[in-house]
Amino acid sequence: MTKNKKVVFAGATLLLMVWCTKGYWTSDGNGRERVRDRLSMAYNDDRGGAIPVNLSPEAQAAFEQRERIINALKLEISQLERGCPKKKLEKYSLLPKIYAITPTYKRPVQKAELTRLSHTLMLVPNLHWVIVEDAEKKSELVANLLARTGMPYTHLHAVTPATWKIKPKEAWYNKPRGVLQRNAALAWLRANVKPDEEGVVYFADDDNAYSLEVFDEMRYVKTVGVWPVGLVGGLMVERPKVNAEGKVVGWLTVWSPNRPFAIDMAGFAVNLKLFMSKPEGKFKNEVQKGYQESEFLRHFVTSLDEVEPRADNCTKVNVWHTRTENPPLREEIRLKKEAKPPSDLGIEV
Repeated sequence: MTKNKKVVFAGATLLLMVWCTKGYWTSDGNGRERVRDRLSMAYNDDRGGAIPVNLSPEAQAAFEQRERIINALKLEISQLERGCPKKKLEKYSLLPKIYAITPTYKRPVQKAELTRLSHTLMLVPNLHWVIVEDAEKKSELVANLLARTGMPYTHLHAVTPATWKIKPKEAWYNKPRGVLQRNAALAWLRANVKPDEEGVVYFADDDNAYSLEVFDEMRYVKTVGVWPVGLVGGLMVERPKVNAEGKVVGWLTVWSPNRPFAIDMAGFAVNLKLFMSKPEGKFKNEVQKGYQESEFLRHFVTSLDEVEPRADNCTKVNVWHTRTENPPLREEIRLKKEAKPPSDLGIEV
């Protein structure tokens, strides 16, 4: 075989390999065609992958070998990613940082709710979790949970005075919750974050469910971003009212719709630079019921024109106020009355 023929043969073999392994060619214009479409006679093997028919045994073997290599590499990449969280990768450090603030308190479902939330936040790149316990001191339960996440976090505590705590049979909405804890997190941000850092501040309560899209939506907010929240206020959804020009003009809610910002705590995020420029912006215990959000946001925006609607002009729901039901621990009460040890003695639940 002459040298030229060898070159042609090698080129043809390489072209065939590319054709087999990539699975498609495209040509723009009216004559657009896809090899994948032309291979309509392809069949699926027992692994679910499509193998083109009418290939030579050598080409088919090469195709399958390449598939095995690709699958092995995908598995290895997946394993490496688990040991190297996304927020530690340099390419993600250029994203505006999300500071997610979570007030929490001791209760039977605390670990379950924090675990669920942490598994969501661990998937969000360049996020710093600020978690604040309503307690005299930080608990081992929360400290251990945070350490296991492998993500950047800050663990704080701030106790609510007894006069502001909700009594056992009192409705949860009768008194403000998480005020001192959120304010402790805000004070930490102002003391530890550079005023010119790119990012946002978000209040991620531990009794909500979050889609990853909500974090994508908030990351580039320039003032205050707002979006719908599902399963809140006695409705399937509460949301900002957006006009044809993409401006927020009101609030679609039933309970106290005349509030300046009739929105749930999970339904907004504040630009970090804007937050840092307003040191007086914080929450207060002495505000009208349901006005905590309005009390906080009034420091950063003065009119609805300054508010940024997100989630496709507030037409999509990416966060839900789910609330975990308190478990009926009747048998635990009986064990206590009988002076018997609790079922979770020596076990963290």
